[in-house]
Amino acid sequence: MIKEGQVRIPAGCAIAAVISKDGNKMTGEMITNAMKPMHERSNGLGGGFAGYGIYPEYKDFYALHLFFDSRDTRKKCEAYLKEYFEIVHSERIPTRKIPSITDEPMIWRYFVAPLGSMLRSLQLDEKEFVARIVMIINSEMSGAYVFSSGKNMGTFKAVGFPEDVGVFYKLDEYEGYSWTAHGRYPTNTPGWWGGAHPFTLLDYSIVHNGDISSYDANRRFIEMFGYKCTLQTDTEVITYILDYLVRVQGMTLTEAANVIAAPFWSTIEREKDETTRKRQAYLRTVFPSLLVTGPFSIVLGFTGGIMVLNDRLKLRSMVVGEKNDKVFVASEEASIRTMEPDAENIWAPAGGEPVVVNVKEGAY
Repeated sequence: MIKEGQVRIPAGCAIAAVISKDGNKMTGEMITNAMKPMHERSNGLGGGFAGYGIYPEYKDFYALHLFFDSRDTRKKCEAYLKEYFEIVHSERIPTRKIPSITDEPMIWRYFVAPLGSMLRSLQLDEKEFVARIVMIINSEMSGAYVFSSGKNMGTFKAVGFPEDVGVFYKLDEYEGYSWTAHGRYPTNTPGWWGGAHPFTLLDYSIVHNGDISSYDANRRFIEMFGYKCTLQTDTEVITYILDYLVRVQGMTLTEAANVIAAPFWSTIEREKDETTRKRQAYLRTVFPSLLVTGPFSIVLGFTGGIMVLNDRLKLRSMVVGEKNDKVFVASEEASIRTMEPDAENIWAPAGGEPVVVNVKEGAY
């Protein structure tokens, strides 16, 4: 008899998301419950969530969520942070003790503002400054990992099934206008707290179902620009690619999608609009090392919206539904029905076709 967790499921992993286009707040209980029908897609080696709009009282500060392996590591890291940031508030992230979540590290959050003197001396804007500090801590400070670093958003992840992770982090006590979720079934990389999804940098967060066969090429390219892949999983690189393309290169989300899930050359040649055809050909020519190959479905969370994207051949499931001001996304329709039994317009995005949902301007 084969027991749960003893068989490799290449199509495993569960993803889900919900966003209110009117900016209405939802507790994390809805997205936590949405993972229950997809329990078999995970094996207990990783679950996590990202919530947007959850820190209104500190919305102007970067919320750094960190794992520490010891008190000494925490003290060392705090001393380092104080060299570069004003720490306006710090605390342990509240959790519930539950039998299914064990061996947790020390889990802290810091609401910080970059020191003006540091920004001036390094001649960096705030976001680039924060991104560099995150890379330094994660690559050079043993036993400390920054797993969330955006403004008015936060990531919560652990080794465990996602429905248990949501209870562990008390997500029913948070309210946000957008949530993403992931249940992990690692096939090629280890299951550990830092390796659970979502993966984040600044306000970008990624949940991913699939395998990246182009990981080495993607990693080598992106690490030329100061990013460091240290979390022992292929998904991490997607977050950095999107940060590089959108924040650093100034691309639109659709253009970034046309890099990582680039249209086939035959598709580009058939494009009737000359401007679009030339732009797609340019992106394929200039950024070939950022084409993500292999089966994948992802949800990118960002301040004020989400983007849903499948690989070009649509080798991983992804469905979208709507109801009133909300848009729902999940690996399976059952998950959407858990969030909204009367969801309408259930449909599956085409391979390589990004679906971008934005919150109304000023609503968040």
